Amino acid sequence: MESAEGRIKEIIAVLSEAYPSSRTALKHENALQILVATILSAQCTDEKVNQITPSLFQKYPTPSDFASADKDELETEIRPTGFFRNKAKSIINASKKIVEDFGGNVPDNMEDLISLPGVARKTANIVLSSAFKKAEGIAVDTHVKRLSQRLGLSKEKDPDKIERDLMKIVPKEHWLDFNYMLVNHGRKICPARKPLCPQCGLKYLCTSAKDFYSEAELNP
Repeated sequence: MESAEGRIKEIIAVLSEAYPSSRTALKHENALQILVATILSAQCTDEKVNQITPSLFQKYPTPSDFASADKDELETEIRPTGFFRNKAKSIINASKKIVEDFGGNVPDNMEDLISLPGVARKTANIVLSSAFKKAEGIAVDTHVKRLSQRLGLSKEKDPDKIERDLMKIVPKEHWLDFNYMLVNHGRKICPARKPLCPQCGLKYLCTSAKDFYSEAELNP
């Protein structure tokens, strides 16, 4: 099988056709909302986050509101997302820094975003792509990590190293969509336990399909 660099354009073509309007499933209307929603989504489903955020965003519409939130109260409100103590701390402290250092505006660049408490590159990439349509990297979540390894796009395990590998081979014009396409494909076709390789449009481009299915099963 040819190298990842040789296959990436075909992989993108297949994914683009299968998921032509890939965007984050996290519901939001502005940069603050996608920032908070992404923090909440760690180790939690997007569906669960979307159940909580409408009332949350109504109660805390601005960074100042989150910055002055009662920590115990916020913890209770976000408790269903798990890890609620750390998430509440991150949301409050990030909001304080946004108010104090960025004039109440969520930063629109990687350097400033990752200076916010609780915000690493994955969250920053999602905020940049979803709120500002800016591509400064490729968000690597559990789906992107899994599919990057299965497709032979990266042998790394660390998300930052996987991101660097992807940025080398994925054309920059696709950085905005690449995360969302892989997430959609991971949910629909390539879950963690048993990927549906016989149904997958990438099975001829994948380095792992034969780890799960025989040749006869892949080509019935």
